[in-house]
Amino acid sequence: MKDRRTEEYRFIKAKEKVKKIKGFYVHLAVTIFIIPVIIFINLKFVPEFHWFWFAIGGISFSIVMHWLTVFGFDKLGFGKDWEEQKIKEFMNEKR
Repeated sequence: MKDRRTEEYRFIKAKEKVKKIKGFYVHLAVTIFIIPVIIFINLKFVPEFHWFWFAIGGISFSIVMHWLTVFGFDKLGFGKDWEEQKIKEFMNEKR
């Protein structure tokens, strides 16, 4: 019985992770499509001022933050293992 619950829990967690990864790639695809559109609109209507750099900067920042939430914290060493290690460390300090 316990093994079945563990398997179901792992399946649910894996499904959530896949959904987050899919969301990141959709965000990335929309960004790749929208940046040329923003550049075109800027250069067509206001060619003397290149405001598209501000939009690209904001979009790029949002992509980086989304990447960090989906992949990055684990790769930077701040994932679940780090959290669990810190919790144990703080619990041992209290003793």
